[in-house]
Amino acid sequence: MPTAIAVTSADLVLPPTDHQTPTAAVLASPDAQPLDAAIADMQVMVERHGYVIALYPSSLPAPHERRLHTVRSVLESDRVALLKLDLPPLGVAVLVRQLRQLSVCDFSAGVVASAARLLSHYIYAGALLSTVTRLDRVPVGLKSHAKSWVPGSQFGVLANPAPQLIKVGTGEQLAGPEFGTRLVLARGQLASDWVTESLAPAWRVQDVVDCPLPAGSPAWWGTAKLVEFAAFLPDISVLYQLVASVRREICSWCGTDLIGDRCGFCAAPLVPPEHSQGTA
Repeated sequence: MPTAIAVTSADLVLPPTDHQTPTAAVLASPDAQPLDAAIADMQVMVERHGYVIALYPSSLPAPHERRLHTVRSVLESDRVALLKLDLPPLGVAVLVRQLRQLSVCDFSAGVVASAARLLSHYIYAGALLSTVTRLDRVPVGLKSHAKSWVPGSQFGVLANPAPQLIKVGTGEQLAGPEFGTRLVLARGQLASDWVTESLAPAWRVQDVVDCPLPAGSPAWWGTAKLVEFAAFLPDISVLYQLVASVRREICSWCGTDLIGDRCGFCAAPLVPPEHSQGTA
């Protein structure tokens, strides 16, 4: 069985891109599921899949996040990874689908978990907003706040991989990827074709696909009047080569395989060879 991928809400599970991509399990909030049931469900997943990788946005309500850590603590399991992501909700959904794709490849669970940090650098996640007065997750200047009060103003905001904000209609454009991508967009209460008619051609995306707006997006962006978007690498062969090209290490704390500088399961940083060998 492939490594299980889990999320904290069903709207973070995008449709699969092929018949091999598995779905993701949903870890319900405390008000939707008793603790005993949550523990039992996680135990079943661990027994069936061997490992579970749970991804959730940093905007997740504190009680729900505590539930995740409580379940893992009660099980005393080193086979459950909890990955807290700073990506916007739609960006999280895109990354979740990429890990679902990788979970059926010949990578260990540790490599799949630590690949989340690598792949997030290749996701261009942003939104078109009608106001930035309540946007606190992306640096916003005072001038932009003032312009938010001008009727009809719209702003293009990039949250990842590097923050950027522009006022739509000034000739500026958000910095896009320099590689082939597909773009997924989710429409909120803002009626605009800027993403499809201006941004997508400027970024030379291969395709544009609509999906429902995640429930957590308005709170993340500070307004319900938005169009959220994310450009990403769609080809599993490219994702596979990207992950496979990175040197694999062994976590000195829990013994899990990893790529990069941090273990996806225990979050321990990679210890440089000169430190792991000790002193004579």
